[in-house]
Amino acid sequence: MKTQDIKDLSTAELREKIAEETQTFSRMMFNHTVSSLESPISIRHQRRAIARLKTALRQREIQEQAQ
Repeated sequence: MKTQDIKDLSTAELREKIAEETQTFSRMMFNHTVSSLESPISIRHQRRAIARLKTALRQREIQEQAQ
């Protein structure tokens, strides 16, 4: 997910997307534990996407508190 796409999301959509991506990450980790994934690098990409979303959410929270 690109930075511009993240900025275009509302705060509620951002929280929803974080929950969705976290659930996908959990499934990927479980599947990787049971049997190796075709592309284990996708785990890293998923984890970083979640981090980007959480960072954007935190930045918005800080901006709202400052106002």
